[in-house]
Amino acid sequence: MLQPSPAPAPALRSVLAALGSPTAVSESRTPALRSAQGPLSPELPLPVHVLDVRDRVVPPAGAPRTRLTGWRFLIRGAERAVAAGDAVLTPDGWSFSQFSEGPYLAATERALLQAESLPAVYQPRLLSVPELYMLTLWLHGDTEADGADGAPDPADLLIPLAPAPPGIAAHRPHRVADLLPVLTLRLAPPAPLFGTPAPAA
Repeated sequence: MLQPSPAPAPALRSVLAALGSPTAVSESRTPALRSAQGPLSPELPLPVHVLDVRDRVVPPAGAPRTRLTGWRFLIRGAERAVAAGDAVLTPDGWSFSQFSEGPYLAATERALLQAESLPAVYQPRLLSVPELYMLTLWLHGDTEADGADGAPDPADLLIPLAPAPPGIAAHRPHRVADLLPVLTLRLAPPAPLFGTPAPAA
C-alpha cells in the first residue's frame, strides 16, 4: 500500500501550467502526450532523490546520503499515464523542467502496482544512481516523513526499474541493506595495477 507525500504547491502549479501551454506540449519529446485525447492531469507526485556517491555510497557513519533534485508527476490520460512531468527547484523557486516518456514510465507504473500489493504501507519516492544509469522506486517506511528529506533506511525497499544495470534484477524488491553493498562494489574506484604509487618527491 502506498501513501504519497504531497508535493510543494508551486511544483504542481508549474507542471499544470506547462500542461495548459500548447507550446510546452507541442515542443515536448513525448508523442503520446502530444497525441493524447481528452483531459490530462498530473498525479502521484514522486520526490526524485539522487544517491550521493562522493563517499562511495556508504559514508563513515554508515547511512547513505541523498539529495532532492525535483518532483515527478505521472501525467495521466483517460486510461493510463502518457508521460511524466518534472519540476525542479531553481533560485526563483519551483519551475517546470520537462515532459518525458520511454521505458522508465511504464516501469514506474509497474513498480507502483507491485508496491500496492505489499502488506506494509510505504511512502513512494524515486532514487536515482546516475553513475550506474539506474533508477529505482524507493519505498520509504516512514510515511509521515517529508518526502523532500531523509535518507534510505536499511529496512526500506528499492525496486530497480527496467532497464536495470547488468546483474541487477529489475522489478525485484530489495532491502536497502542488501542492495547498497552491491552498488558500493559497482561504484568503487578500480584498484591500482601495481599497488599504491609512491608520493612525488
